[in-house]
Amino acid sequence: TREAANVPWRDLARVYRRLEARGEIRGGRFISGMSGEQFALPEAVERLREVRRSAPDDRLITLSAADPLNLTGIVTAGDRIRCVASNRLVYRNGVPVAAMEGDMLRMLDEVDAAIAPDVAAAAAGRRVPVLSGYVGRIG
Repeated sequence: TREAANVPWRDLARVYRRLEARGEIRGGRFISGMSGEQFALPEAVERLREVRRSAPDDRLITLSAADPLNLTGIVTAGDRIRCVASNRLVYRNGVPVAAMEGDMLRMLDEVDAAIAPDVAAAAAGRRVPVLSGYVGRIG
């Protein structure tokens, strides 16, 4: 969705099916909610299964919005987050909970007040004061 493909899908699919026939990649439907054929390395398929079987651990994971894993608004509900290296996303249990766009922290999901400072710190990359969504210096 985010990439400008210069190669038609039919050409890519032909190559992917050939790689699948050789056992180098796996084809199937690995991620629910996404339509069409999906291809992945065998290790990625096993890792997806492992993640699906594991219990939520409530860790906060921060990604650059320019990371290829930024599928916010594509696979998940809600707005897309611009793919700019300075923008950051915070996930909790695989769900995007906040986005840092410039100096603005935008909550994408309900966050318990007890962990809100941790979410802001994860988004900013450091402990910072938070006032009405603005993250930065006070005074």
